[in-house]
Amino acid sequence: MLVGFLLAMIIILLVVAVVMYDSVGTLLKNHAEKQTKQTAVQASGRLEALIDRIDLFTMQTVTHPQVQSILLEEMNMARATFAQRQELTSVVKDIHAYISGVHSVEIYSGYERLLYPLDGANLNDRVEPVWVETAREAKGKLIWIGIDPNYPDTVLAIRSMSLVDRWFLNGGYLLIRMNLDYFSLDELNDSMLEGSHTLLINQAGKLVVSSYPGITQAEIDEFMSGKDQTVTLGGRDMLIVRQYISEMNWTMMILQPVEAVMEGISVLRTAIIVSAVIGTVLFLILSLFLSTYITRPIFNLIRTMKSSRFGVLKTNPATYSSIEITELNKTYNQMIEHINELIKLVYEKELLQSRTELKALQSQINPHFLFNTLDALYWSLQENGEDELAEQVVSLSELFRYTINRGKNGDWVTLGDELEHIERYLQIMKMRFGDRLSWSVDVPGKFLGVRIPRLLIQPLVENCILHGVGNKLGPGKVSIEACESKGGHIRIDVSDDGPGIPEAVLEEMRERMASGKTWQDDGTSGKGLGIINVHRRLMLYFGKTVPNNAGLVVESDEGQGTRFTLEIPHLKEAASF
Repeated sequence: MLVGFLLAMIIILLVVAVVMYDSVGTLLKNHAEKQTKQTAVQASGRLEALIDRIDLFTMQTVTHPQVQSILLEEMNMARATFAQRQELTSVVKDIHAYISGVHSVEIYSGYERLLYPLDGANLNDRVEPVWVETAREAKGKLIWIGIDPNYPDTVLAIRSMSLVDRWFLNGGYLLIRMNLDYFSLDELNDSMLEGSHTLLINQAGKLVVSSYPGITQAEIDEFMSGKDQTVTLGGRDMLIVRQYISEMNWTMMILQPVEAVMEGISVLRTAIIVSAVIGTVLFLILSLFLSTYITRPIFNLIRTMKSSRFGVLKTNPATYSSIEITELNKTYNQMIEHINELIKLVYEKELLQSRTELKALQSQINPHFLFNTLDALYWSLQENGEDELAEQVVSLSELFRYTINRGKNGDWVTLGDELEHIERYLQIMKMRFGDRLSWSVDVPGKFLGVRIPRLLIQPLVENCILHGVGNKLGPGKVSIEACESKGGHIRIDVSDDGPGIPEAVLEEMRERMASGKTWQDDGTSGKGLGIINVHRRLMLYFGKTVPNNAGLVVESDEGQGTRFTLEIPHLKEAASF
């Protein structure tokens, strides 16, 4: 119980701690992500303002009359003169004057020939053709390419220049190269937690600006394609926020260390641990007290019960404050007292049985000697012509043989064998009573093969003859009937038309049948032993197989006779008891 209580407490504390820790951690992460998102939005807004500034001044350059004039001549296949190209310097100076961080500005004709500066290569030598095509399709929108391979410290952008006087046809290209410092996110880095980093990725997934020098392209690809809230950078778990910059079609990433974000949760972790320790100690004390309160009386009862292994059945006199344990102890004491009474009763019965068996052995007659004597008597009567008396001797011999011998089924015989035995018994009794005794047997043939205990019905017939016909003036009759009862069992009735049993004697007989106590137990002999014996055997063999079986039922009216009724199951084989 103690271990179970502790395990339950620990499991509950662990579940609560894990859920609370995870919930608070998620809350902190979401809060940090929200704040970082706001910071990223502000940073992207500032960056977009810088981009808008570049877009504005480059647009002024594109629409400048002098630039439009030169581009128009170039489109008409009249190459601009050196002086005209040199005049573009004053136009480009405005960009340098109003925008800090401009590395260089280049102007190309519609045929991608360099117009400004005066020396340099064609446009296709500067950027890949795909970017030129992208700028042409953008119809004047500023396209940010990314890091210039020829100048790694600069960022390259391109836009097409439309001719206002020629239905806005493409007249050339403006290529602007900005220093990386212009896109510096130092202010953003200063406002974030220690160990945080910012990344600026162009539309091609290439790195533009990074505060983490060791980042690889594979890590960038993973960050761009992933949707997780946390990533791993430099062996540390980082909380990542992605912010798209629509003006440049770039993506800004802000990474903050998870341990820095979760720094405030350490206080909660400490509180949970302290609470868990205090709760476990208190629960341990309470569980120890409770388990001791319950198990100590049980252990005392167990020790008392173990002593019964050595044959000592003693009660446990201890009393307890627990109602359940007190009731259990009381029930155990009652059981021990009852068992001791049963042991005493069994001992007395075994002692009585031993004495009875001893007396039976002392008075036992050798069956072979008895049958040989009856056989010699039979042949002697035959020689003297006493045929009727000889037949009675045969019946007597069969009567003894049926009573003494046991077949393969022991005490079990068929109902037909029992009726044959009763028939021989009645023939012998007729020698005594003569015409005063008559009988009738009404048993259907289908019941003759039913198995019953030996001498189950004969004692009832004997009682009817001795106490019914024998105590009646004039002739008397014994009837044996069998029929099928409502439950599918066999009902057997043995009755006589004698004087009946007095009400007081009948009531006493029923009480003794219910208690199983005979008159011999009180020192009185010769009364009702066979009837109670039949009742006991019925309850022993068929008490559970016949529902509501009351054993032997005795009904008698003074002057009307006596009826014995019993029910047995329809058995075709000897039962095993």
